[in-house]
Amino acid sequence: MAFQTEYEFELPRGYVDDSGTLHKRGVIRLATAADEILPMRDPRVQQNPGYLTLILLARVITRLGDLKHIDTKVIEKLFTADLAYLQNVYRQINDLEAPKVQALCPKCEHDFEVDVDFLSVTESL
Repeated sequence: MAFQTEYEFELPRGYVDDSGTLHKRGVIRLATAADEILPMRDPRVQQNPGYLTLILLARVITRLGDLKHIDTKVIEKLFTADLAYLQNVYRQINDLEAPKVQALCPKCEHDFEVDVDFLSVTESL
């Protein structure tokens, strides 16, 4: 089995470009060390550390619908639900451990942790 470096995703809402076209399906790749280090030199990140997320996503999203180029301007125009979704996908594919949420069984009220797997949800769509 080959080592997977790219992952398909589908945005919950979708990106609407300047002509009104909706783009929902895309591809994100694993981040490299350069993807995480080089943006730290960017003046936008130095002025506002929160901008790091936008630059990182612009670097690792290789396809979004029919768009020819994905840059920070595209990422800035994402709906907040889509930005949060992509942040979670980024974390999931680049971290060794999947994010977890606390859950409560509605019948027995047993408290437990559940792995959040956004990629399996997208693959079944």
